[in-house]
Amino acid sequence: MLDRLFSFALPLVALAAAVVVGGALVSQYGFGLQPCVLCLYQRWPYYIIVPLALVAWPLTAGRPGLRRGILALIGLIFLAGAAVALFHVGVEAHWWEGTAECGGNLPDANSIEALRAQLLATKPARCDEPALVVLGLSMAGWNMLAALALALFSFGAARRS
Repeated sequence: MLDRLFSFALPLVALAAAVVVGGALVSQYGFGLQPCVLCLYQRWPYYIIVPLALVAWPLTAGRPGLRRGILALIGLIFLAGAAVALFHVGVEAHWWEGTAECGGNLPDANSIEALRAQLLATKPARCDEPALVVLGLSMAGWNMLAALALALFSFGAARRS
Protein backbone atom coordinates (compact mmCIF):
# COMPACT_ATOMS: atom_id res chain seq x y z
CA MET A 1 0.00 0.00 0.00
CA LEU A 2 2.74 2.47 0.96
CA ASP A 3 4.72 1.61 -2.17
CA ARG A 4 1.69 2.52 -4.30
CA LEU A 5 1.28 5.78 -2.38
CA PHE A 6 4.97 6.60 -2.78
CA SER A 7 4.77 5.94 -6.52
CA PHE A 8 2.53 9.01 -6.70
CA ALA A 9 4.69 11.04 -4.32
CA LEU A 10 5.45 13.88 -6.73
CA PRO A 11 1.83 14.75 -7.62
CA LEU A 12 0.80 14.23 -3.98
CA VAL A 13 3.51 16.59 -2.78
CA ALA A 14 2.48 19.15 -5.41
CA LEU A 15 -1.16 18.87 -4.34
CA ALA A 16 -0.35 19.13 -0.63
CA ALA A 17 1.91 22.13 -1.19
CA ALA A 18 -0.77 23.81 -3.32
CA VAL A 19 -3.35 23.23 -0.57
CA VAL A 20 -1.09 24.71 2.12
CA VAL A 21 -0.14 27.82 0.17
CA GLY A 22 -3.71 28.07 -1.15
CA GLY A 23 -4.95 28.18 2.44
CA ALA A 24 -2.58 31.03 3.18
CA LEU A 25 -3.76 32.93 0.11
CA VAL A 26 -7.43 32.36 1.00
CA SER A 27 -6.81 33.59 4.55
CA GLN A 28 -5.20 36.71 3.10
CA TYR A 29 -7.51 37.57 0.22
CA GLY A 30 -10.70 35.88 1.41
CA PHE A 31 -10.59 36.70 5.11
CA GLY A 32 -8.36 39.78 5.20
CA LEU A 33 -5.57 38.33 7.37
CA GLN A 34 -2.60 40.39 6.24
CA PRO A 35 0.69 38.48 6.21
CA CYS A 36 3.88 39.81 7.69
CA VAL A 37 7.19 39.52 5.88
CA LEU A 38 8.00 36.19 7.59
CA CYS A 39 4.63 34.81 6.47
CA LEU A 40 5.50 35.75 2.91
CA TYR A 41 8.93 34.09 3.21
CA GLN A 42 7.24 30.88 4.39
CA ARG A 43 5.28 30.68 1.14
CA TRP A 44 8.35 30.53 -1.12
CA PRO A 45 9.15 26.84 -0.58
CA TYR A 46 5.62 25.98 -1.69
CA TYR A 47 5.86 28.27 -4.71
CA ILE A 48 9.04 26.39 -5.70
CA ILE A 49 7.84 22.86 -4.91
CA VAL A 50 4.50 22.90 -6.76
CA PRO A 51 5.93 23.49 -10.25
CA LEU A 52 9.08 21.46 -9.51
CA ALA A 53 7.07 18.38 -8.50
CA LEU A 54 4.62 18.74 -11.40
CA VAL A 55 7.40 19.10 -13.98
CA ALA A 56 9.47 16.30 -12.42
CA TRP A 57 6.59 13.81 -12.29
CA PRO A 58 6.53 12.89 -15.99
CA LEU A 59 10.27 13.46 -16.42
CA THR A 60 11.18 10.90 -13.76
CA ALA A 61 8.97 8.09 -15.07
CA GLY A 62 11.21 5.05 -15.36
CA ARG A 63 14.14 6.92 -13.80
CA PRO A 64 14.10 6.03 -10.10
CA GLY A 65 17.48 7.63 -9.39
CA LEU A 66 16.33 10.99 -10.69
CA ARG A 67 13.01 10.65 -8.84
CA ARG A 68 14.86 9.91 -5.59
CA GLY A 69 17.09 12.92 -6.07
CA ILE A 70 14.20 15.29 -6.77
CA LEU A 71 12.18 13.97 -3.84
CA ALA A 72 15.22 14.42 -1.57
CA LEU A 73 15.64 17.98 -2.88
CA ILE A 74 11.95 18.66 -2.23
CA GLY A 75 12.39 17.29 1.30
CA LEU A 76 15.28 19.70 1.87
CA ILE A 77 13.21 22.62 0.56
CA PHE A 78 10.41 21.67 2.97
CA LEU A 79 12.96 21.53 5.82
CA ALA A 80 14.14 25.03 4.91
CA GLY A 81 10.51 26.18 5.00
CA ALA A 82 10.04 24.53 8.39
CA ALA A 83 13.13 26.38 9.66
CA VAL A 84 11.70 29.73 8.55
CA ALA A 85 8.40 28.81 10.21
CA LEU A 86 10.23 27.85 13.42
CA PHE A 87 12.00 31.20 13.37
CA HIS A 88 8.62 32.91 12.96
CA VAL A 89 7.16 30.91 15.85
CA GLY A 90 10.08 32.09 17.99
CA VAL A 91 9.44 35.70 17.02
CA GLU A 92 5.76 35.31 17.91
CA ALA A 93 6.68 33.76 21.26
CA HIS A 94 9.21 36.57 21.87
CA TRP A 95 12.08 34.09 22.16
CA TRP A 96 14.09 36.31 19.79
CA GLU A 97 13.62 39.38 17.63
CA GLY A 98 12.43 39.26 14.07
CA THR A 99 14.09 40.69 11.01
CA ALA A 100 14.38 44.40 10.29
CA GLU A 101 11.36 44.14 7.97
CA CYS A 102 9.12 42.72 10.70
CA GLY A 103 7.77 46.10 11.74
CA GLY A 104 5.63 46.31 8.61
CA ASN A 105 6.02 47.79 5.16
CA LEU A 106 6.01 51.49 4.55
CA PRO A 107 3.75 52.54 1.68
CA ASP A 108 4.98 54.57 -1.27
CA ALA A 109 3.96 58.21 -1.07
CA ASN A 110 4.96 61.34 -2.94
CA SER A 111 4.33 63.78 -0.08
CA ILE A 112 4.31 63.88 3.71
CA GLU A 113 0.54 64.32 3.73
CA ALA A 114 0.03 61.29 1.45
CA LEU A 115 2.39 59.19 3.59
CA ARG A 116 0.57 60.23 6.76
CA ALA A 117 -2.82 59.38 5.26
CA GLN A 118 -1.60 55.97 4.08
CA LEU A 119 0.00 55.16 7.44
CA LEU A 120 -3.16 56.07 9.30
CA ALA A 121 -5.32 54.03 6.91
CA THR A 122 -3.33 50.79 7.06
CA LYS A 123 -2.10 48.75 9.99
CA PRO A 124 1.11 46.94 9.02
CA ALA A 125 1.24 43.27 9.88
CA ARG A 126 3.70 42.59 12.66
CA CYS A 127 5.73 39.39 12.83
CA ASP A 128 5.42 39.09 16.60
CA GLU A 129 1.60 39.17 16.69
CA PRO A 130 -0.09 36.06 15.28
CA ALA A 131 -2.98 36.95 12.98
CA LEU A 132 -4.79 33.70 13.83
CA VAL A 133 -4.34 31.03 16.50
CA VAL A 134 -6.09 27.65 16.12
CA LEU A 135 -5.87 25.01 18.85
CA GLY A 136 -3.05 26.94 20.49
CA LEU A 137 -0.88 27.19 17.37
CA SER A 138 -0.40 30.18 15.12
CA MET A 139 -0.47 29.85 11.36
CA ALA A 140 3.35 29.78 11.48
CA GLY A 141 3.21 26.87 13.92
CA TRP A 142 0.79 24.94 11.72
CA ASN A 143 2.96 25.68 8.70
CA MET A 144 6.01 24.35 10.53
CA LEU A 145 4.18 21.08 11.27
CA ALA A 146 2.92 20.80 7.69
CA ALA A 147 6.38 21.46 6.25
CA LEU A 148 7.96 18.88 8.57
CA ALA A 149 5.33 16.27 7.70
CA LEU A 150 5.79 16.91 3.98
CA ALA A 151 9.57 16.76 4.36
CA LEU A 152 9.29 13.38 6.10
CA PHE A 153 6.94 12.11 3.40
CA SER A 154 9.31 13.34 0.66
CA PHE A 155 12.33 11.71 2.28
CA GLY A 156 10.36 8.48 2.82
CA ALA A 157 9.25 8.47 -0.80
CA ALA A 158 12.83 9.12 -1.94
CA ARG A 159 14.01 6.15 0.08
CA ARG A 160 11.36 3.83 -1.34
CA SER A 161 11.51 4.97 -4.99
